[in-house]
Amino acid sequence: MAVFEQSRATTAHYIVSEAANIYRSREQVIIASGSGVLKAGAVLGKVTASGKYAPLDPAASNGAQTAAAILFEGCDATSEDVRRTITARDTEVHADVLNWKEGVTDNQKTTAMGQLAERGIIGR
Repeated sequence: MAVFEQSRATTAHYIVSEAANIYRSREQVIIASGSGVLKAGAVLGKVTASGKYAPLDPAASNGAQTAAAILFEGCDATSEDVRRTITARDTEVHADVLNWKEGVTDNQKTTAMGQLAERGIIGR
């Protein structure tokens, strides 16, 4: 059995505040197989064709190029789809502790934070 180890990036470590009814801020979604091992706080895009979520990839053209959510808890979606909780709306977050796919530039992060802000996810 695989052992999943968490770093200091534990569940929801990035949240400053969220809606009074926490269920308003969160959703259960599917993280797409092939996404790899993701930590809580990973910025996600939503694949248009499947409705599944994957790490934000500004070079993609399948929907994952647009920031849509933040992963609430880590997961290993290397070889299979995984159901996980995301932060979907109405939340303030510590922008400096979010996790980004390797290669995402500062300008792309700024763009992604703007996209998240359109969903009510505000970086502080």
